Amino acid sequence: MQPHAAEVARLYQTEFVRSARAVGALWAVCTLCFAVIEVVILIQPSWVGTRELRYQGGAPPPPAGTLGLFEVCLESDWPVPECRGSLRTLTPLPAFQSPAVLVCVSLAMVWASVGCLCLFRFCNAATVYKICAWLQLTAGFCLALACVLFPDSWECAEMRALCWEGVSSFSPGNCSVHWAFVLAMLGVLDAAILATLAFVLGNRQDALLPQDGKDVTGLLLSA
Repeated sequence: MQPHAAEVARLYQTEFVRSARAVGALWAVCTLCFAVIEVVILIQPSWVGTRELRYQGGAPPPPAGTLGLFEVCLESDWPVPECRGSLRTLTPLPAFQSPAVLVCVSLAMVWASVGCLCLFRFCNAATVYKICAWLQLTAGFCLALACVLFPDSWECAEMRALCWEGVSSFSPGNCSVHWAFVLAMLGVLDAAILATLAFVLGNRQDALLPQDGKDVTGLLLSA
């Protein structure tokens, strides 16, 4: 009975380690994807855009275009839209400086968690998971705050020029929310899920230690 119990304990620990490594690898891939998504959220001028409206009495339609944290892009006769802003120097539009800074901080936290993946070869895995979890929580908080401050800043010259009348805080007027803003809101949920998973993986790392394997074996042998 004793050799059989020891073999069961060994198999149990082996399967547990494999499952934890598989989930950890999936978490690492999702963390890297989230970091790339953060870059797209930051640079894309598609947070808000004009919507199609029908005007009567010969009234001119509003300009068609989109707006982001750094640029305002208007459709033109050329295949490439005409954009105004300072994306190359990473200078945000004056009204959106606070959301842009928060998204940059969130981006830095996410890429810091990606850099921490290299620490798995040198540090305790549980510690690395928990460090990444706190970084991802900070990134999610900053991104959530940016998503709140962005519509609060809609009453600005750039929004009025693009969306015309009816623009105010949390009211885009003749515009509507575009995919980059939706992606930012989904990024908040993604950060929360990744941070929670990192905390769970960090807390379960103690079960992967050899000492725990000896304890499990001892319990099986005593049974």
